[in-house]
Amino acid sequence: MDATMAVNTAPKVLLVDDEADILELLRYNLEREGYRVSTAQNGKDALKVARNERPDLIVLDIMMPGMDGVEVCNQLRAQPEFKQTLITFLTARGEDYSQIAGFDAGADDYITKPVRPKVFVSKVKALLKRTTGDRADGQVLEANGIRVDLEKVLVYKGEEELQLPKKEFELLVLLMSKPGKVYKRDEIYSHIWGNELYVGDRTIDVHIRKLREKIGEERIRTVKGIGYKFDA
Repeated sequence: MDATMAVNTAPKVLLVDDEADILELLRYNLEREGYRVSTAQNGKDALKVARNERPDLIVLDIMMPGMDGVEVCNQLRAQPEFKQTLITFLTARGEDYSQIAGFDAGADDYITKPVRPKVFVSKVKALLKRTTGDRADGQVLEANGIRVDLEKVLVYKGEEELQLPKKEFELLVLLMSKPGKVYKRDEIYSHIWGNELYVGDRTIDVHIRKLREKIGEERIRTVKGIGYKFDA
């Protein structure tokens, strides 16, 4: 008799924090919502677990002994299989430079401790449901020497393939979807991060700067006091 095995397709979340009690609390609340959760208490173990589990979302504490979260994020983003993985920082440090360091490393978001479990779970849900929008299979965006294959999640500058973290890719897709259109800052926040997520004031600026470094300064124009547009 054939037996049909149920396959758990719930998103995988990797939690990384050197404080065991925080790990257990967050893990318990995520598992109650059906997520598959793995944990690590240091950067070295986080890299190992990430390679083995291939999580959909990695939540990294910044302040860890040995290898901090920023270095872990840098090492993950250097590997092709983690270019599009969602990564968010969980840290008690609210200073602006910590957020900038995190975004420079390729993080998608930033959650400040202490955070209530229900709020944390809602943020995780919001992160995981954010997509690049309504994509048509096989659709390609092309303008000003930049080509984006939405189905394969690939970006080309001429013949050069570019490696973009998830949020930079989503930001580029948004701007290129209507070249010449000026996207207001709150409109970008809503499309890329969602109204339910808190992100710092510097978030867009950091992502725009990093995107410009890769595709060219001249392709994304700042409209002072309003927002940004992609020059066709």
